Amino acid sequence: MKRIVILASGNGSNFEAIVKTARKEKWPVEIVSLITDNPHAYAIKRAKRLRIPCKLLNYKEFDSKDSYNKELFKILKEFSPDLIVLAGYMRILPPYIVRAFRWRIVNIHPALLPAFRGLHAIERAYKAGCKVTGVTVHFVDEGVDTGPIIAQRCIEIREGESLEHLERRIHRVEHKLYPTVIKKLLFGDE
Repeated sequence: MKRIVILASGNGSNFEAIVKTARKEKWPVEIVSLITDNPHAYAIKRAKRLRIPCKLLNYKEFDSKDSYNKELFKILKEFSPDLIVLAGYMRILPPYIVRAFRWRIVNIHPALLPAFRGLHAIERAYKAGCKVTGVTVHFVDEGVDTGPIIAQRCIEIREGESLEHLERRIHRVEHKLYPTVIKKLLFGDE
């Protein structure tokens, strides 16, 4: 039985897609916990509905970034995950967490890396007039969206398409790609 911990800061739609896919396909996994830094994250409601334990580490209740990260590290070590999945987690993990879980932390990014690293990638690609954007799943390293790429999917930006419509299409691709990549990382080509 493989152990997964998912970190999210917001809506949690990728979190839910992973949980539902794992259940539907009967993966031999335990989703140990959702960890969130945001007490207002909709992901918390999703976790309750999906009956996944949720650990709130309210970033604002810590006196420093360092104390927050030390508590997160302690919890991650206690959970002993086979894979840590960042699903809209809006904090940069410190190098010591990345090193401790090297090749066991993955992230999804709504652009074709290395283009549009960081925040607001969909909007930035859209406003730049790109004809194609996409989704990238990558290993987390010490940089921001700089880790080795595991998988990418291209998405054409349609002429006259609204930003909101593009965002919905990108999220649909994310919800299929991320669980597929996670399953392959955990279980190979079984």
